[in-house]
Amino acid sequence: MTARTIAKQLSTLTLAFLTGISPALAQMNKVGKGEGELSIVAWAGYIERGETDPAYDWVTKFEKSSGCKVTVKTANTSDEMVALMNEGDFDLVTASGDASLRLIAGGRVQEINKKLIPSWSTIDPRLQNAPWHTVDGKHYGVPYMWGPNVLMYNTEVFKEPPTSWNVVFEKMDLPDGKSNEGRVQAYDGPIHIADAAQYLMFHKPELGITSPYELNEDQYKAALDLLRVQRTLTSRYWHDAFIQIDDFKNEGVVASGSWPFQVNLLKADNQPIASTIPQEGATGWADTTMLNINSKHPNCAYKWFDHQLSSNLQSDLSVWFGANPSVPAACTDGRGMQTAKGCTENGLDDFDRIRFWTTPVSNCSQGKNACVPYYRWVSDYIGVIGGR
Repeated sequence: MTARTIAKQLSTLTLAFLTGISPALAQMNKVGKGEGELSIVAWAGYIERGETDPAYDWVTKFEKSSGCKVTVKTANTSDEMVALMNEGDFDLVTASGDASLRLIAGGRVQEINKKLIPSWSTIDPRLQNAPWHTVDGKHYGVPYMWGPNVLMYNTEVFKEPPTSWNVVFEKMDLPDGKSNEGRVQAYDGPIHIADAAQYLMFHKPELGITSPYELNEDQYKAALDLLRVQRTLTSRYWHDAFIQIDDFKNEGVVASGSWPFQVNLLKADNQPIASTIPQEGATGWADTTMLNINSKHPNCAYKWFDHQLSSNLQSDLSVWFGANPSVPAACTDGRGMQTAKGCTENGLDDFDRIRFWTTPVSNCSQGKNACVPYYRWVSDYIGVIGGR
């Protein structure tokens, strides 16, 4: 999937969102016998069957009880998820907030019937009607997992946690006396523009940024200028979690925005790695499992919806990924590996401090057509990476 193809598809879906196109969305009224198959587009580490670590397997039991054989296509960015759902023959997608509204507006996902999901009431009330999957009172998905984008760092270089994201945005010598040039990474996705905007919210308040996803032309230009500086420092724009893990182990990378998933795997491998949320705060993701409008296996999909809310799955996934369950009881009921302390360490109490990914649109709180829409984020970020 080329960047040009993804950009073209995203432009189409974003324009649908901006023009208010309302697709005809179906809704299930009854869950019947499973069709025997279920295909899921998911983030790395989200759908585990014990292949990476035998202790983490929430697929095998589901397959045995439902008769639905699960296949998984790993996507590395939200844009790739949108492109796969637009082109591919998949049933479900674990979409972040910067993809979910585009999928709804583009007619790629269908309204879900929460009455057919017995465990719906166990979902965190803060997520049940979240705006990234609820439109006009209709629900288009089931909350799965949420968490912050953390600053991952090498503890042999940083004896104390970095207090600012400046270590990946500005040229400097790090605590070991060496430059950060070629030793840091940036995320390979247009939504990373929001990370730059959030950094500027703290360091350049005169820009008047109130949301990193709602940027006028001047604010947007400032974010791109910062990202162009970052490009001169970056050894790689990462999108594959496992490649980033290898880069921290073997390629001399010492700091980058990351997910708790990579942090946990590196720690488990006894690597000198830790993570922090610096003073500027963090963007984050709240992921929702959504059903393809043309799903061939909707009964298996609804069986998965309820399975994904089981507290033992939520608990173990929370430990595995270093994130927070959409079912708060999974932190304390003892049915899985997670504990109340673990959820607190994963940021359960920081929900209101995280600026969750969402799709930028032109019609924003600053006024109609005041903000730069997402299709420009896509094309301009490709330009930044390419040195323009």
